[in-house]
Amino acid sequence: MSSGRIGDWAIAVGVATVLLVTSLAGQHPPTKLDTPGYTLLIVGGLALAAHRWAPIAVLAATGLCVLGYQAIGFEVPAVAYLVAVYATVRAGHRLVAVAGSVLMVATLPFAMLASHPDWAVGEAFTQARDALQLAWLIAAGAAGEALRQAERRADEAERTREATARQRADEERLHIARELHDSLTHQISVIKVQSEAAVHVARKQGEEVPEALLVIREAGREAARELRATLEALRDDDTNPPRGLDHIPDLVERARTTGLDTTLTIEGQRKDLPVAVDRTVYRIVQESLTNIGRHAAAATASVRIDYRPDALVVQVDDDGKATPDTTPVPGVGLLGMRERVTALGGRLRAAPRSEGGFSVQAELPVDRT
Repeated sequence: MSSGRIGDWAIAVGVATVLLVTSLAGQHPPTKLDTPGYTLLIVGGLALAAHRWAPIAVLAATGLCVLGYQAIGFEVPAVAYLVAVYATVRAGHRLVAVAGSVLMVATLPFAMLASHPDWAVGEAFTQARDALQLAWLIAAGAAGEALRQAERRADEAERTREATARQRADEERLHIARELHDSLTHQISVIKVQSEAAVHVARKQGEEVPEALLVIREAGREAARELRATLEALRDDDTNPPRGLDHIPDLVERARTTGLDTTLTIEGQRKDLPVAVDRTVYRIVQESLTNIGRHAAAATASVRIDYRPDALVVQVDDDGKATPDTTPVPGVGLLGMRERVTALGGRLRAAPRSEGGFSVQAELPVDRT
């Protein structure tokens, strides 16, 4: 049981005890209705345990209990009803609390006349006013409204802080994107163009291309691609949401246009996923298909997405030139995939297949709902 529910029950038991003790200390002739009277006192107090999730029902229950035990002859203040009024107003049901209180003020004197038929109507109204404690009734409603307004302002302040923090994060993200673009894009482009030109000239002249130059060219290509992906991620916002599972068919279709026979298989029941998982799956498929097109010399590729009860598994296979005895070189793309998967608490396996080709498999945990 949560601490909130324990507190609710503590209040309910406390009020019921106060009502019972007050009744036992009062002077009224014993009758056969004593047991129902005590029962109404206890029920009226214990009903307050539900004041958080059913305030209107609790208001009605405590009001009926007050009318009941006053009609029997138990002249006990309507403490439980006052607490119920406070809870109802705090929950935002001000009109219900006002209407219920007006009805209680109007009907309580007649309930008291049932146990005191010798009273005049004026005296009954006076006694009802004392039992209901009108000043405390107004105070209970005012306290509930004050606390409700305070909670509303606190929630509004929290939302404002969150909105401000998101705005600052967006501004900082765009600032970083601009800095990266201004400081790195030009230099990487120069390296890439010059290395491409150097390789082209060497081959055109029939010269052997140095291995270092080929490495520089490939590193330039990889760096340019990763920089573009990084800038795209940094510029993602709510008006331009990041791509996810719904866009994977587009990746598959794009791979087919390059001549790679690519298939997409989806298994299991589709479910809502955290944004980070959704984005990571897209990036894994995008990176894998890009690597296949550039390095694998493959004719076919398959993308498989498996929705499991507590995880999402994505696997991309190809029939390229990789063999079981080939040691994969951990490039920037694979390292980026591994970092994304690890950050989400998942596992990534990237290795040659026994039948030839390469396989990338990521298992991402999904919270149970």
